[in-house]
This record gives sequence, structure tokens and C-alpha cells, in this order.
Amino acid sequence: MSQVFSFDATDVAIIRELRANGRANNQQIAEKLGLTATTVSTRIRRMEDADQLRVVAVSDFSAHGFNVLLRISVSVDGRPASEVANELAALPEVVAAHMVTGGYDIDMLVALHDFDDLSGFLLDKLSGVRGIRTLTPAIVVDIIKYNFEVAPIESRSTTSATGAA
Repeated sequence: MSQVFSFDATDVAIIRELRANGRANNQQIAEKLGLTATTVSTRIRRMEDADQLRVVAVSDFSAHGFNVLLRISVSVDGRPASEVANELAALPEVVAAHMVTGGYDIDMLVALHDFDDLSGFLLDKLSGVRGIRTLTPAIVVDIIKYNFEVAPIESRSTTSATGAA
């Protein structure tokens, strides 16, 4: 019987504090929320064990010298799109790759140091990937929203694999 994890207000508050300051220790979070450090530690471990929380560091593209972001839409022919997507995802310049529906098969986000890297990436690296029919690159000119908070948190009741509450 599998169970769906259920967040409560305390879990949400702990995650909110971690999102605001991922370097905060359990004691600092506990003091802000009126909890004990043990409670915070136990809650974080429970969410991690349930694969509902992962604390990671996020870095800024431009702080690392990546000044060009591209969105590239890819159409595939003669090879499974999943194989092409996996090969593209292995390229170090590719920071995100998604299988999509619609006019293209794959969408990816690419980070380059500068425009001098653009032709080498498009012509040399991508041309070596078998199965690409067309590429439609689009240069990111401004980032309006970049939300790295992977999933919105919703409270769900515990259910069994059959869906019974």
C-alpha cells in the first residue's frame, strides 16, 4: 500500500524558511517558527525520506560567466525522440531538456559564455547528434521569471494505492 505524503502548515513554514535562506541551520529555522531544532530536523528528514524535499544550491548563470541563454526547440526524425533528448541532455551546455508535445519533440535551455560560442555549439556539437531534423533556436533577451522552486506544495490527504482515503 503506497501513501501520498501530506504536508501540514509546519512543513510548509519550514520549506518557506529554507527557500528564503537555504543556509539556515535547524536552530535558526526553529527560532523563527517557534519550534525546537529537533522538530525542524525531524520534519526535514521526514520530507527528504519521502522524496518530497531536496535542499540544493542554486547558482546564477551570469555569476559563472554564462551570458547567453538559448531556448532551442528540436524536431526529431529517424530515431526515437527520447534517445535524442538523452544525448542532448548529456551536453554540458544544456541545462534543461524536456520532451514536449506540439510542433516540436524536444525543448531545451542552453547556457553559453558568449555569442562566440554560439556557432560552435549549433554547428559542431548539435550537428553530431543523429536524428535531429530541425532546430529552432531563440535567444533569451530578458528573464522575467526564473522560479527554481521545483514544485508547488499542496496539502494532500493520505491515500492508498487504490485511491481510497
